[in-house]
Amino acid sequence: MHDNLDHLGLDALDVVNLRVGGLDRPTPGPIAEPFTALAQLQQDGLIKHLGLSTVNAEQIAEAQSIAPIVCVQNFYNIANRNDDDLIDSLAAQGIAYVPYFPLGGFSPLQSEEINAVSNRLDTAPMAVALAWLLQRSPNLLLIPGTSSVTHLRENVTAAALTLPKDALTELNAIAS
Repeated sequence: MHDNLDHLGLDALDVVNLRVGGLDRPTPGPIAEPFTALAQLQQDGLIKHLGLSTVNAEQIAEAQSIAPIVCVQNFYNIANRNDDDLIDSLAAQGIAYVPYFPLGGFSPLQSEEINAVSNRLDTAPMAVALAWLLQRSPNLLLIPGTSSVTHLRENVTAAALTLPKDALTELNAIAS
C-alpha cells in the first residue's frame, strides 16, 4: 500500500473498493476479514473512504457493521437489473451505486426497445441506455468507458438527455 501511495505521490487513496465476486455476480460468503483489513488502513489514514464491488445485500450489511461504506459497484444496466432492490436500499442510505458494464460489457446492449426509443429521439441507442441509468435513481454514478471521440459525444449526449415518460415505460419493460 505504501509503495502504491509513493508511486502515486499521495498520502491517502480517496476510495478503495473491496472486490468480492467475479465479473458478473457476487461470490456468497463472509467478507469480514478482508474488509476489516481495509478498515484498518482507513483508520491509519491511508484510505479516506471504503466501498464494495460485486457484492450482495448480506455482504454490504456485514461490511457496514465494521465501517461505513460510500459506494457499491456491481454489474447493472438496462438489460441486467438484478440489483433494482439493492439500488433503492442504497439510495435510502445515501450510498452511491456505480454500475459497471452500463452498456453491456463484453456483450454490448442490443434491444428493439432501445433502438425504437433512440430512433424517436434521434439519438444513439447507447445514449438512451445511459440516460435510462441516469434517470433510474439519484444515487447512480456512471463511469462509461469510451474508445473514440464519437463514443465520448454519445456519452455526453446521454448526460443531457431526459427520457420522456412513454420512453421510460417502454424501456422499463426490457427484462434481464
